[in-house]
Amino acid sequence: MAAMTAPPRKRFEKIYVEISNVCNLKCDFCPEVARDKDVMDAGLFARIVADAAPLAEQVCLHLMGEPLTHPRFAELIDICAARSLPVNLTTNGTLLSAERTDALLSPIVRQVNFSLHSFEANFPGQDIGSYIEKIFAFTRKAFEKRPDLYVNYRLWNLDGSEASKNDALISRIEKAFGVELEKQIDVRWRKGRHVVNRLYLHFDSRFEWPNPAAPLLSETGTCRALSSHLGVLTDGTVVPCCLDKEGVTVLGDARRQTLSEALAGERAAAMARGFAQGRLVEDLCRRCAFIARFDGKARRLAAAAR
Repeated sequence: MAAMTAPPRKRFEKIYVEISNVCNLKCDFCPEVARDKDVMDAGLFARIVADAAPLAEQVCLHLMGEPLTHPRFAELIDICAARSLPVNLTTNGTLLSAERTDALLSPIVRQVNFSLHSFEANFPGQDIGSYIEKIFAFTRKAFEKRPDLYVNYRLWNLDGSEASKNDALISRIEKAFGVELEKQIDVRWRKGRHVVNRLYLHFDSRFEWPNPAAPLLSETGTCRALSSHLGVLTDGTVVPCCLDKEGVTVLGDARRQTLSEALAGERAAAMARGFAQGRLVEDLCRRCAFIARFDGKARRLAAAAR
């Protein structure tokens, strides 16, 4: 019998498709969107998913905004299922309902991330009980109906004032799932903690969103944009990464061209060449503090390009 071979890897790990830039909360770590508030047209979404399916391992239904605010959310999940494109989604979890839970438990959904730090950021001092119990109920239902579904509880607040409440929240998680978790976190070495089944706790510190008005930081560096991922905003604007929240670096328009056509443009090509050589071509990239996380690789690339 011939040996089984794994299917070839697709070009991107993820394509971020912002189905809604509207959010029902207002977190101080997540800046307000200056663009017009909108949700993505379902027809446009279907076109983007058709383009994305051969290019990406999965689609992330967020960039800015809360994806569960989309009024046709379940239909969008069905569109992904029809194209066999796995879904990854990040939500604050406050809008979970029976219908949305059913959609999130669709076999096409690979991972659901709950931003637990959003509660304390919006409702300081209030009891988290009813909120977290709703998320626990979803998780238990996932264990039963979708044991293959990854569920991440995110606490991306380790350098914020809300971090002091993390121990109490972790204690609730321990009690809910009958586990004991290490509470000392050093994200330089490990960000994730396995809880039970496919439930994980994920920790991180805050980061600064790049802003064209911010000071120039560096003209050298590299990034995983356009190698591991790209993004599409609600109006179809194609952007190189998940941090270009205002569409500063426009690579194309998914309403008028395919994603492959946008990626074949000179602006995308110049960015990719620059990253490969340790050079930051775009102004927004030169003002992005997140890129510093890849400084070691950037120095190696720059040295090799000399």
